Amino acid sequence: MLPTALTYSHQLAKEIILSGDCVVDATMGNGHDTAFLAQLVGPTGHVFAFDVQKPALIATEQRLLAADLLDRTTLIHDGHEQFTQYFPKQTALKLAIFNLGYLPSSDKQIITHSEHTLAAIQQMLPVLAKRGRILLVAYYGHPGGQEELDHVQAFCQTLPQEEYQVMTYQFINQRNAPPILFCIEKK
Repeated sequence: MLPTALTYSHQLAKEIILSGDCVVDATMGNGHDTAFLAQLVGPTGHVFAFDVQKPALIATEQRLLAADLLDRTTLIHDGHEQFTQYFPKQTALKLAIFNLGYLPSSDKQIITHSEHTLAAIQQMLPVLAKRGRILLVAYYGHPGGQEELDHVQAFCQTLPQEEYQVMTYQFINQRNAPPILFCIEKK
């Protein structure tokens, strides 16, 4: 059976993350990706996780504490567009993952916005390691979601093929706006 966009994003992450890598969860939400990434980077790696909602930080911290993974994470109560303020200088970024949309089981008025997402990507590209990846799972079936999807896709199409490979993964025969995965890989 074909994997979902989220499942495939995890497969793409597993292919490249090694123990000791520095990675970013740009939208920590309930902490599932943060914990997943913290396991992959091992005790010598580090995850920087961003979210603008305090309940996301609380849920993520509890998840990480329960899994004994908190020591390899930095939880940041700020938007991912502030990436350069928090990510250590002279450090290669191996992977960043975004889940675009809103935090499940929360205020659906608080959503990611294309200007913030694109600002974050533009800050990450210069420090992205060779063969590093930026994964964006776009949930767009809500007000504002299609606009963000359109902007992300348009931006990805402008990336020079000499420097980056960009792919999309989506189901085209499913109802209710199934998520679309974008993978930007630095050559």
